[in-house]
Amino acid sequence: MNKENQAVGNDLGQLADDARAMMAATADVAGEKVGEARKRLAAALDRAKEVGGQVRDRAIAGAKVADQTVRENPYQAIAIGVGVGALLGYLLARRGNCKRD
Repeated sequence: MNKENQAVGNDLGQLADDARAMMAATADVAGEKVGEARKRLAAALDRAKEVGGQVRDRAIAGAKVADQTVRENPYQAIAIGVGVGALLGYLLARRGNCKRD
């Protein structure tokens, strides 16, 4: 999942770079519609940067809380991990044994 998130982040970064390049390329183009489109694009880029920062901050805060919880309750964390692993192992093994018609 981390690779997928990184890929999405890279794609969004490339999209933002492309949008900035388009804004720079159309800087000398006159016209009311082009000006309005450039303003909307700039506002969208600013909002995306703000939202991206908020998401990053939330992810960091969540990771810190999880880290603190595991440090305070290591045995419970190990038990939960083993239990989830056993459940997933059982379900995957059962799925592999099913005959499909």
